Amino acid sequence: MKTNLEAKIIYPESVQIELKGGKILVSGPLGRVEKEFFGPTINIKKEDGSVVLSCKNASKHDKMILNTIKSLLKNMINGVKSGFQAKLKICSGHFPMNVSVSGNELLIKNFMGEKVARKAVVLPNVKVKVEGDIIIVSGFDKETVGQTYANIEKATYVVNKDRRVFQDGIYLIK
Repeated sequence: MKTNLEAKIIYPESVQIELKGGKILVSGPLGRVEKEFFGPTINIKKEDGSVVLSCKNASKHDKMILNTIKSLLKNMINGVKSGFQAKLKICSGHFPMNVSVSGNELLIKNFMGEKVARKAVVLPNVKVKVEGDIIIVSGFDKETVGQTYANIEKATYVVNKDRRVFQDGIYLIK
């Protein structure tokens, strides 16, 4: 059964939203995020202080697309208003690791006694701080923050070792 769907997203005055075709540009105190959405049946309109997503004769697929766009838009608004942060913990039981940030890379030295430093890519507009055995990844775009901490975790992934014994690595804690 097809129905008419409508979702209204209210945003604060400190955030500005521009609609350009399928692109939505959200700018706020922390930065500017731009995404292109593709939903041929979804209409996006900007009204006073809110963004209205609507779809006529919506199927289940259209409802999924509308809710996805709604979630992404809320994340964009929250990101430019207050930002996102992830904390990772450095766990080194066998060999002491040395972690440092240089430019757009995170260098992990002496991981499992390796001579060559492992590298993790830090995406643009993401700040990485190392404080003791905690790494703080912060930024205003949820996708780039998430991809950056995934890159850091993946750089210390251990293969062909018993994970119960060799628990060395960098893991997400918050």
